[in-house]
Amino acid sequence: MESLTWETKSAEETESLAAKLGAILQQGDVITLSGDLGAGKTTFTKALAKALGVKKNVNSPTFTIMKEYQGDLPFYHMDAYRLEDSMEEMGLEEYIEGDGVLVIEWPEMIEDQLPETYLALQLHYTGETQRSLQAEAHGARYEQVLKEWNI
Repeated sequence: MESLTWETKSAEETESLAAKLGAILQQGDVITLSGDLGAGKTTFTKALAKALGVKKNVNSPTFTIMKEYQGDLPFYHMDAYRLEDSMEEMGLEEYIEGDGVLVIEWPEMIEDQLPETYLALQLHYTGETQRSLQAEAHGARYEQVLKEWNI
């Protein structure tokens, strides 16, 4: 499994990494995003959505579970923190096999529902404004994404 780690010194650097990733993503891509509370998962997701052409304000879907946005591709933002076994009712596979990009925060809550291939991201505090972003490719598509993202 391929993996990369970046260290950022500010929210702007984290946003820049997200924008660079957004330029690479394609229809059907799935990104999982985990890490410390307040580490910047939503900041990263907002910048990713903007890079994908989303004009609306993106915020955490904590209480709605899934938010959909229109950009150059449909952008789906899911917060799985409050979920347990209700994923079949939500039709997660429709989003995974869909026509857009899916970002899942708190993927550990639905680990058994995740697709075989996806890009796993973890954000952690390393200082007051510093963050560590680790990316792990699950599948050949995401190994290629990591190579392009790291240029």
